[in-house]
Amino acid sequence: MLTIKKMTKSMGGRILFEDSEMTINWGERVALVGPNGAGKSTLFKIILGEEEADHGTVDKDDYGMVGYLAQEAGNPGEASILEIAMGISEEFREILETMRVASNSSEEFGKAQDRFEELNGYQLEPKAKKILAGLGYSQEDFSRPANMFSGGWIMRAHLARLLVEEPDLLMLDEPTNHLDLNSLMWFQRYLQQYPGALLIISHDRAFMDGVVEKVYEIEEQKFIPYEGNYSRYLVQKDERYDQQLKAFLNQKKEIARIQEFIDKFRSVGSKASQVQSRVKMIEKMERLPKPRKPRKLFHFHFPQPPRSTQRVISLENVDKAYGDNVLYKNLDIFIERGDRIVLVGPNGAGKSTLMKMLAGVEKGDAGKRNVGTTTRIGYFSQHRAATLNEDNTVIEEVVEAGGGMREEEARAILGSFLFKKDDVRKRVKILSGGEKSRLSLVKFLVNPPNLLLMDEPTTHLDLTSIEALVSALKSYEGTLVFISHDVHFIRSLAEQTWHIEGGEVKKYAGDYDYYLQKSGAFGDDFFDV
Repeated sequence: MLTIKKMTKSMGGRILFEDSEMTINWGERVALVGPNGAGKSTLFKIILGEEEADHGTVDKDDYGMVGYLAQEAGNPGEASILEIAMGISEEFREILETMRVASNSSEEFGKAQDRFEELNGYQLEPKAKKILAGLGYSQEDFSRPANMFSGGWIMRAHLARLLVEEPDLLMLDEPTNHLDLNSLMWFQRYLQQYPGALLIISHDRAFMDGVVEKVYEIEEQKFIPYEGNYSRYLVQKDERYDQQLKAFLNQKKEIARIQEFIDKFRSVGSKASQVQSRVKMIEKMERLPKPRKPRKLFHFHFPQPPRSTQRVISLENVDKAYGDNVLYKNLDIFIERGDRIVLVGPNGAGKSTLMKMLAGVEKGDAGKRNVGTTTRIGYFSQHRAATLNEDNTVIEEVVEAGGGMREEEARAILGSFLFKKDDVRKRVKILSGGEKSRLSLVKFLVNPPNLLLMDEPTTHLDLTSIEALVSALKSYEGTLVFISHDVHFIRSLAEQTWHIEGGEVKKYAGDYDYYLQKSGAFGDDFFDV
């Protein structure tokens, strides 16, 4: 299917991979992992022919079709959501128009119909509609122009197109970024039954555990294969390090023993041949490199927030609408000290709006918001960086937020959230949106409020950083309400699940798995395609 041989690639004077090899067989499901900047997206570009390797070859099966989901969608023009999902070409449009206007008995109609059948037209539309429904579109959305939708929804339409096409090798770079929890679970189940091969880059641990059967890690400039899903890879990675370290130390010990003999008998004539033999032995010995220790979580102890009142916050008889779109009517909810609540439900149901009303960022159209006398609220959203001082450096922001914490500790915390070495000296004003989002997150952790409201906090984080955030929030003693489509993150932290849909907040007094069991949210018919 795909074979990479002796590949070397450098960028900006840094070697990404050298003499590296990879094989993906027909129907194999593979994840490509490695730290940010390791070269994962670059390797995708090389496979797709968009970039050239310095050395090495990429061999693809002559009869195999490769499909790729880019992270950014282009201008959809006037195409509808369904037309994008069906991959309708200009030829296809002309055929449909001919079949619409020509007489059923005409030769012109017959030729158009024959070509329509060759293009699998009669199966294409129902298949596209089923996939679009699984990805969260309503029946009414199918005929609407794609340019009426956000970029994330347009990306879903392009994802649907790829699933309709069923390429022999489907390459996906962060495919879950634009999916809500419902569509993510549907997509994961769909890929479990996908007939072709998969090559996936993802920061979603639960998604990879549910889909992949092999992992290639870009490590030490090589593609290192591991059998099994992501969790199995983590175990094998530690085992591999232990084996390499043992071999390195044994060789070091053996070299020292031989060298001791050489030094001891170098001047003894009767031992000259033995000494010379051992000198040659050391010269010919291929020295094992000291293995790099796997990146581990930095376990830091954040300060705990002041204790709040028992009832932290409540909304009473709240209405909220955007024009004709009524999200809530007479909404009554309350949150108590120590609650750990995840908000779930389809996109557009009002999860983020509820979070903003709790935070006081938006007001209800009617009703009351009651905040406990000692409640101190922190609201985190990936689009919210207004609390940052643009003139500060990254490390100055954290040290100040942490009440004058030591710079060494601030550096260690920032390192866990992908700020490396000189990154901590960057001015806030020149940071990217993702960097500002991560810096805002660190500021919340070093000076936590006693009510923490978090909307998709794992966006812009890699897998190790997500684990660092989970570790920090597990020890957090305040009240936590969050939205996430990262199932591993949800399972690690949520103790209550609130399902939001149709203006109703339905509360499940248990974790995410309890919610799935009690709600029947993803019954077998949900995954039927």
